[in-house]
Amino acid sequence: MILNTGMRTDIPAFYSKWLMNRVREGFVMVRNPYDPGQITRYRLTPDVVDILLFCTKNPEPMLPYLDELKPFRLFWFVTITPYGREIEPNVPDLQHALRSFQKLSDAVGKTAVAWRYDPIFLTGKYDLATHIEVFSHMAETLREYTDQVVISFIDLYTKTRRNFPEARAVLPRKREAIGKAFFEIAAQNGMTVRSCMEGTDLAPFGVDVSGCMTKEVLERATGIRLTPPHTGTARPGCSCLLGNDIGAYNTCPHLCRYCYANYDARSVRENCRRHDPASPLLIGRPTAADRIHDAQQRSYISAQLSLDL
Repeated sequence: MILNTGMRTDIPAFYSKWLMNRVREGFVMVRNPYDPGQITRYRLTPDVVDILLFCTKNPEPMLPYLDELKPFRLFWFVTITPYGREIEPNVPDLQHALRSFQKLSDAVGKTAVAWRYDPIFLTGKYDLATHIEVFSHMAETLREYTDQVVISFIDLYTKTRRNFPEARAVLPRKREAIGKAFFEIAAQNGMTVRSCMEGTDLAPFGVDVSGCMTKEVLERATGIRLTPPHTGTARPGCSCLLGNDIGAYNTCPHLCRYCYANYDARSVRENCRRHDPASPLLIGRPTAADRIHDAQQRSYISAQLSLDL
């Protein structure tokens, strides 16, 4: 199976000690965000966890633990964007982020790390020219450390509209201009551009629109063949294998204004106060009233030979 750590929060940046405690104990518990009284317990062991997925804006706190994670197959997304503190209050600065990416890539391998440049939005400060200029600088800096970059445009969820009211959708003509320019820059730096849940409009410019965590992407990164169940795919129009997420909403102190996973800063602060690195749950502890059940887990690794990459 695939375990995802990054759809709901940034575990490497803020909860690395908790995660490693879970790895050492061999299991993790996850509270159902839509039925808080229900808890799922997952085995966190390499015999059933085929790939451990990370999505982070700051891998630095996890770097000391990479040797301990070697029994697992890892795939990392590291998000690096051009925005300042007024948009991403607690995200490391650009140069720190680039250095951390390079260190991570040196440790786990170039094909196991993907750069995310998302979400993309346009303002007076972050106009088309600025995005192209900064993207070019980042691509040149990371060209020896990854061969893929994922882009997507801002989604105006209800939470995003509330926390970032000045945000506007990127219109089709500007999307096409960005897609074309980014593809050309990425190609010059040996990178494939992937988009996810953005339709097929960028395909004519060379962008791979099949998704960012597809079976093919994960197989290439890990050197194994996967036979996931059909339910492992994400949503209509997306071929990603999202896996099961062990994070929790309203727990990411980055407090990016465009974030869909945080309701507001107050909720995040309250949840962070309840975090216990020794707990099997990311936030709080199980209670007598909770309904705890074990996940049905099995390996998706095919009996065929591993890929020869």
